[in-house]
Amino acid sequence: MGKETRLFKSEERKSRTDIGAFLHQLADKISAGEVVLRQGQQEIILQLPGTLILEVQVEDEDKKTKGIQHSLEVELKWFDNEQEQGGILELG
Repeated sequence: MGKETRLFKSEERKSRTDIGAFLHQLADKISAGEVVLRQGQQEIILQLPGTLILEVQVEDEDKKTKGIQHSLEVELKWFDNEQEQGGILELG
């Protein structure tokens, strides 16, 4: 397994409505091919290729004292100078 370097991370509690609005804005930026993420003085600019790998994962994790934590993770991946094909994911 290769070395992973974290370039940016954000985790905050928001309302479902606020998260939906953020995801709509993010979707527009992805479609345009450039995503700029800012938090305080930290900023990262991502130039996205025309084809990406979309990974969607749902997990349950037992947090012992807090109970079961559910997660829906959406991850976009790409390689420099390379395009990959995957199966088709549909929303129901």
